[in-house]
Amino acid sequence: SKLCVSLKDDKDNRKPRLAMASSFVAFSLVDYSGCADSLQHPRGARARIDREALCGQSASCVLPLQVVVENPLQLHRIEVEIKDVNDNAPIFLKSEHVIEIAESTVVGVNFPLQSAEDPDVGSNTVKTYTLSKDECFTLKVREIDNGRKTPELVLNKSLDREKKAVHNLILTALDGGNPVKSGISKIRIKVLDVNDNVPSFDSKLYKIFVQENSPNGSFVITTKATDIDDGPNSEIEYSLGIHTPPSVVALFHIDPMSGDVLLKNNLDYEQQSSYRIDITAKDKGFPTMEGRCSVQIDVLDLNDNAPEIVLTSKPSSVPEDSSIGTVVALLSVRDPDSGKNGEVTLYLPKGSPFTLKPSFSNNFALVTCGTLDRESVSEYNIEITATDAGSPPLSSKKMIPVSITDVNDNPPVFSQSSYNVYLKENGVAGSILYSVSANDPDAGENAKVSYSIVDSKVHDVSVSSYVYVNSENGSIFSMHSFDYEKVKVFRVQVEAKDQGSPSLSSNATVHVFILDQNDNAPAVIYPSPHAASHLRVPRSAKAGHLLTKVTAVDADSGHNAWISYKGAEATDASLFTIKLYTGEVRTKRTVYEHDDSSQRLIVEVKDDGEPVQSATGTLLSEPVLELRHKASEPSKKGGRITLYLIVTLASVSVLSLLTLLVLGVKCVKSSTSGATCCVRRTLSDDDKKPNRNLHIQLNTDGPIKYVEVLGGDVMSQSHSFRSCMSPMSEYSDFTLVKPSSTTDFKEVISVLDASLPDSTWTFESQQVRATLVCTQAQLAALHLLGIHTFSLLLFNS
Repeated sequence: SKLCVSLKDDKDNRKPRLAMASSFVAFSLVDYSGCADSLQHPRGARARIDREALCGQSASCVLPLQVVVENPLQLHRIEVEIKDVNDNAPIFLKSEHVIEIAESTVVGVNFPLQSAEDPDVGSNTVKTYTLSKDECFTLKVREIDNGRKTPELVLNKSLDREKKAVHNLILTALDGGNPVKSGISKIRIKVLDVNDNVPSFDSKLYKIFVQENSPNGSFVITTKATDIDDGPNSEIEYSLGIHTPPSVVALFHIDPMSGDVLLKNNLDYEQQSSYRIDITAKDKGFPTMEGRCSVQIDVLDLNDNAPEIVLTSKPSSVPEDSSIGTVVALLSVRDPDSGKNGEVTLYLPKGSPFTLKPSFSNNFALVTCGTLDRESVSEYNIEITATDAGSPPLSSKKMIPVSITDVNDNPPVFSQSSYNVYLKENGVAGSILYSVSANDPDAGENAKVSYSIVDSKVHDVSVSSYVYVNSENGSIFSMHSFDYEKVKVFRVQVEAKDQGSPSLSSNATVHVFILDQNDNAPAVIYPSPHAASHLRVPRSAKAGHLLTKVTAVDADSGHNAWISYKGAEATDASLFTIKLYTGEVRTKRTVYEHDDSSQRLIVEVKDDGEPVQSATGTLLSEPVLELRHKASEPSKKGGRITLYLIVTLASVSVLSLLTLLVLGVKCVKSSTSGATCCVRRTLSDDDKKPNRNLHIQLNTDGPIKYVEVLGGDVMSQSHSFRSCMSPMSEYSDFTLVKPSSTTDFKEVISVLDASLPDSTWTFESQQVRATLVCTQAQLAALHLLGIHTFSLLLFNS
């Protein structure tokens, strides 16, 4: 489609009006495919267009305009040509022109008349002149440069002052418009005698170039005119033409005697680059005669204007994830100088993530050329430098602020990846455990962090039943009191999530360690806390004789579980002594016959906690008579057990011989095939494992001493035989308690405690039971050793 501009005369002023749309010219644009000669904006013109005010008498009047289109941001250039209409009539500067003509003037002499001025151009300007009728004068119109027409008065008949001293004529100027407009000037002709020669210049047109920085008073050019008359009629005086515009009069001055043209004020090429001056030379005759010439002054441009950067659009905010080439702002640059002085180059600072993309006729787009990160730089002040190509070059700078908007590209970050929290047991429910904090370098909603607990299990219970977290500040609170004996440590995973879209999150682990408090008193295992234990003390016991051992445990840990034993009360304090840390009860001196047969000893058990927790155990003892006689009975049983042991050893020996015999037969058979069994056999990883070895471990915990006999079969299935010794045993006998993988120590204690009443726990019964137990343990160990040996040999074969 064509871009049309409609013009219409104003009804009042009869002047063409045009709607304007820029800061200095308002116009109206109509996008119309077939442009008619007259289109008018529906709302009418908002401002009056005066072509003569905008472009003077220039042949072409074109207004460059810029149109900014948003979304997407674009810039278009429009050139609007203002066409002239005949809205100005020809005007003479003077309404009356007086001419003095000597009567001696010959016929055919031409007298220049003032030209009419018409601001219109083209066909609308002055086209012709007419003169009122007079028998002595006719009108001649002469065309000078640029098509300009000048009227001249021609003497058609000799003048006779005595007949007619004054001639009054009317000069009419007509333009070529439709309808035709005209202007008039009165011409008054006085007929004089004498001076009949006109001063004449050397040239009708002088041309000169002047630099625009020329100082005031500078010499421009000298004009020279001569008059062939003699005397006063040949004396010439120079002056500017009567039609010289005031703007020229303000800049130039002519010496009336010499004809030198001088500069009165500073020139500015950007305001006007060329001047045309009319010079008049008048003689001093009577009547005065004058000659005319013109001076063309062209101003030479200098680089006296720095470039100017103009923002066409307001800079817009840019998201930090914008792609390369995103338009930030539109701008243009202008320099009123000409030639090289008006050629401008733009520069941006090095390292800037922005660049300038040229558009058309000194218009540019500021676009992104690199990665943006709001967390590193949230706002750029882009300094654009414009430098022209003059000598010396001039430059100017423009600061363009560009803000970077945030996107959610950073997850919250905890100050630590894991935290260790130490909490005393038995604390108050709802107390704060710890406060975690996560920082998000983003801004706005993208930086708002909320906290939550990631669901996990602690002893098959959800961790949310132990603690909860404040979603706003990350403070972690306990849901209830903790018991070190039940939970010693647990882990809480806290998630920090921002409010961006999509939201980002990160996790941190909080390790909660429960610190033990001395909230458990020692528990006495032996003697039984439910009843007093009886102990027989031999009459022949010497000082330091071990009577029994008090055993206690404490559910606490560390210092809170360190147990010490002390006699709290005794029938005879001089008879018994108790080891402080082992709880062994020994005779403090030799037992005498006259000692009381019934002794009562209360043992106090204390831990090392704060505050101290304690418990007590009671021992009742009676002296034992005829110790040697009663001790001889177990020897008979011991002999029977020894017999069993010999038979068992013989059986194992026979079994070993049979095993060796089988192995030898297999080796002989394999030798017939060209290799021995030893050569054919390769070690496997299972052969290297030590789990087929026999392990015997002695444990002396508590009042019961026991031995563990461990061994592995060929299928890596382990057997465990645990044997126990009584606290009173002074022999190396064993008792087989139970063949199993594991045997809990407390179960052993409870079995023995239940099977052996305190009333029968005497030295004699202990001795017999210890002998049986130890013998059975020996048999079990030998039996296991035999099976292990046989299996190993058979497997190797």
